[in-house]
Amino acid sequence: MLNLSIVLEDSARNTPDGTAIVFGDMRLPYAMIDTVANQVANLLVSRGIGKGDKVALACPNLPYFPFVYFGILKAGATVVPLNVLLQAREITYHLDDSDAKALFCFEGSPELPLGERGKAGFEAAPGCEHLIVLPATPLASESQYGESFWAALDGMPATFETVQTAADDTAVILYTSGTTGRPKGAELTHQNMLMNALVSDRMFPRDDSDTYLAVLPLFHSFGQTTVMNTGFMRGATIVLMPRFEPGEALALMVKEKVTFFAGVPTMYWGMLTKIHAEGAEVPATLRVAVAGGASSPVEVLKDFEKTFGIGILEGYGLSETAPVASFNHLGRPTKPGTIGTPIWGVEMKLIDSDWKTIEGEGPGEIAIRGHNIMKGYHGRPEATAEVMRDGWFRTGDIATRDADGYYAIIDRAKDMIIRGGFNVYPREVEEVLMSHEAVSLAAVVGVPHDSHGEEIKAYVIRTPGSEITEDELIAWSRENMAAFKYPRIVEFRDSLPMTATGKILKRELR
Repeated sequence: MLNLSIVLEDSARNTPDGTAIVFGDMRLPYAMIDTVANQVANLLVSRGIGKGDKVALACPNLPYFPFVYFGILKAGATVVPLNVLLQAREITYHLDDSDAKALFCFEGSPELPLGERGKAGFEAAPGCEHLIVLPATPLASESQYGESFWAALDGMPATFETVQTAADDTAVILYTSGTTGRPKGAELTHQNMLMNALVSDRMFPRDDSDTYLAVLPLFHSFGQTTVMNTGFMRGATIVLMPRFEPGEALALMVKEKVTFFAGVPTMYWGMLTKIHAEGAEVPATLRVAVAGGASSPVEVLKDFEKTFGIGILEGYGLSETAPVASFNHLGRPTKPGTIGTPIWGVEMKLIDSDWKTIEGEGPGEIAIRGHNIMKGYHGRPEATAEVMRDGWFRTGDIATRDADGYYAIIDRAKDMIIRGGFNVYPREVEEVLMSHEAVSLAAVVGVPHDSHGEEIKAYVIRTPGSEITEDELIAWSRENMAAFKYPRIVEFRDSLPMTATGKILKRELR
């Protein structure tokens, strides 16, 4: 038996009264997190959901997330975390594609109407049988969007015997977009997720004061593995922050004596800007700072080390790799601008387009092999075959490698855009844009942006007779795409540059 829920259960046995979660004024011990997770598991089993079934979870960084996440795992089911910025049509797609039987959805707020979107998405997904609403008001027994979480748990036993799962059973399905189609679900096994947490844990010395700030979305692999699962594994305290704001993040670090922070480069940039512009207090307890999701500007790395007295350790990974694959390891020389060397138990190499190994410094495409590689894309054997061969996974990221084995990415996977740490794939945005009657053709590229790294720009050819404006198309896009996906800039053109075969030359548009 191997079940990822052990990262919670073991700490609940060893330190039942230890603080697992801090959220606002709430301080929740490990025993309570485990008890509510047991009730969730009992609820699922009572609804006929068990081993091998898929259960979706749409929730920001709130205590509900670990309650439900580990309850699903205990029941032997598979967790399908959903981005909380998805629109209703996108939620329906993810529920259908993953074969989810149930959806746990946060009620939301006027700024984040997730409950409304979740209900609409659920109602349009015939295969999903249960909607459980996570109420915005603590312990509320009713919700306008459906059955309340607390009402559903009423009477459920506080104990549960975790279902036996094998190492290669699917624990989590993480959705990632591709440059050639709609989002694909990467199936990550209990072994994938548990080993990645174990290796992440062993990279840093343990301390009784370990306190993690969880501002990276827990629905994302970066926050899920390196913060929640690794933190729970070592019995640390996780301070939840649903939405990043530089001043609030710094204040929480000071108040809760945070020792570990993981973020994307724009978060570090935002905190440094706040400190320099407004004199915000620099947290004195921070021991480890980790960055991923995009390359950190060297000036930010230098400024952070000068300001905080510690360096930022950069790493690399993908949803398909659970996610950590390489890292600038603590105790070894750090090379700014690189993604470090492979983590324990993982191999990396450079390959060409025919999978042939490239020796020396490259450049070449990064390929990865090890305990962290996904089983494949859910229901997509052809897509899986394109990226996996003999245990190796090809990333699509082009890199060089120095004499010490440190890798440095020089180009990203094809046309992918990274906006504020979120991966945005132009093809998906283009398909939605072209569903508008006024759009004849669209090409989406990333353009430089001071704070987000990249912004999304759409070049559009209107349909004959259309007079749609930039503001109108942006407003429509906002209604039909997640907030991190829709284009903020639209430029109308009469034609787009193309090759002789009709392929749009995006490099010219950039």
